[in-house]
Amino acid sequence: MSLVKLTIKGISYSQTQNGAYALILNEVDGERKLPIVIGAFEAQSIAIALEKEIKPPRPLTHDLFKNFAERFDIIVKQVIIHKLVDGVFYSSIICERDKIEEIIDARTSDAIALALRFSAPIFTYKNILDKAGIFLKTNPQESENQDSIEDVLSNPETFGMEESNEASDAYAKLSLSELHEQLETAVQNEDYEKAAKIRDEISKRES
Repeated sequence: MSLVKLTIKGISYSQTQNGAYALILNEVDGERKLPIVIGAFEAQSIAIALEKEIKPPRPLTHDLFKNFAERFDIIVKQVIIHKLVDGVFYSSIICERDKIEEIIDARTSDAIALALRFSAPIFTYKNILDKAGIFLKTNPQESENQDSIEDVLSNPETFGMEESNEASDAYAKLSLSELHEQLETAVQNEDYEKAAKIRDEISKRES
């Protein structure tokens, strides 16, 4: 079975499952997307790994795993989403130590969080993408006021995290220096969702 390389397109809040997020993986040499439902903690960990400006003051669980692995010269070479059963994706982490390769079973969300931290490629098998891959396109006859799925999922600033209008309005009233202070405080308090929202407001001002 041939492998297909994937990249992370973004994270969207799930409209069908409370407290869940949809991780959207993109086919590198194609147009299909592979959506995978993950929990809020995993979504936060992946979002933090995608963010270069937000540095946790203490290591998150996946950061700890990376530190542990590096201490013992373990390298994550790649992640393979190898099975889909009843809507659940199964993944393997391909590791190497002293030129000996090991395969470790993992939840897909954990595997991808680690792949990001090790800059390791993510793959799936063609038959899984054929079965679960979708084309995220909207009906052009839909209401103009309705956000397109493509727009929501391709937003690189929010990673699909929920953001209330009240919070957004409150940040808009702050000065840049106040925003930077709040960003630092949010990171220190490990409130990364809030930090991402503040960072988005700063990016808007400085763009």
